[in-house]
Amino acid sequence: MSASKHLSDAHSPHPRTTGEDERLDVAVAVLALLADRTRLALLKELGAGDADVTTLTEACGAARPSVSQHLAKLRLAGLVATRKDGRRVVYSLRHGHLRRLVDEALNVADHQLGSLPPHD
Repeated sequence: MSASKHLSDAHSPHPRTTGEDERLDVAVAVLALLADRTRLALLKELGAGDADVTTLTEACGAARPSVSQHLAKLRLAGLVATRKDGRRVVYSLRHGHLRRLVDEALNVADHQLGSLPPHD
C-alpha cells in the first residue's frame, strides 16, 4: 500500500449506518437550538418545573414576543410540550434528558469560568 493511499484512508470519514447519520443529524439540530441564550435560559427555567409565558418572560428577561417565538421553535422541534390551564398555556420539557443536557452545558460553563484567570 502506498503512503498516499494510507493517509487518504486515515482521513476518510468512518463508515456509518443510515440510522447513525440520522441520529447525528438530530443531535446537531438539538444542540443548535440550545446554542441561543434565550432558548437555553427558557429550557433551564423549564427544567425547574412547568411555567407559562409570563413566568418564563420574567425569568429570562427577554421580551414577551421573543419568548413566545423561541417557545414556538422549541415546541415545533419536540423539545417542549404545552397544555392548557384555563386561558393560560403552560410549557414543560418533553423529557428529563433535555434537563440533564442543559444542566451539563451549564456545568461545563462553570468549569470554564472557574479556569479563567482573575481580572485585575
